[in-house]
Amino acid sequence: MKTTILQALRMLLVMTVFTGIIYPVAMTFLSLAVFPYQAKGSMIEKNGTIIGSELIGQRFVSDKYFNSRPSGIGYNPAPSSGTNWGPTDKRMQDSANARTAQFKLQNNLSAATVVPKDMLFASASGVDPHISPEAAQLQIERIAKVRGFNPMQLSSLKKLVEDFTEGPQMKLFGNPRVNVLKLNLAVDELQTK
Repeated sequence: MKTTILQALRMLLVMTVFTGIIYPVAMTFLSLAVFPYQAKGSMIEKNGTIIGSELIGQRFVSDKYFNSRPSGIGYNPAPSSGTNWGPTDKRMQDSANARTAQFKLQNNLSAATVVPKDMLFASASGVDPHISPEAAQLQIERIAKVRGFNPMQLSSLKKLVEDFTEGPQMKLFGNPRVNVLKLNLAVDELQTK
């Protein structure tokens, strides 16, 4: 009995050192060597200042920017979760109805316009950095108007949405999507041209 307990404690110690120290340190150094940008959080810099990660959604409150997907956690990446409201939960229905009305009003859309689901419902992580190309296209006119874009800039803005549309991962998984932070930075650049 005593031998079995000692063997179990030794195995616990060995596995703790291996899985708790050696393996994580080795994976950290390997990822930094092979994928340094991603291993450091895929941070985006502007003028030498980190303004966000291309992997974590942010709230954009100004009408001169594309809106991000709603977040059930206030865009806080620490808890990373959704609201966990089910389809029969009245809070989910009320939230979707309010977001539909707000999106249509903000973007001066007709009552018949179908608002993409990604602008109505938070993602499971609560910090999804992408929206659908359709959601981005519905916001183009508002952004051009607020920024005072001329017809040529409006055309360039439409082209930006196309250029920043990413296809499904490995051409198989998921749907086309647009990274909101990267797109908004490109819009700022377009404004200065």
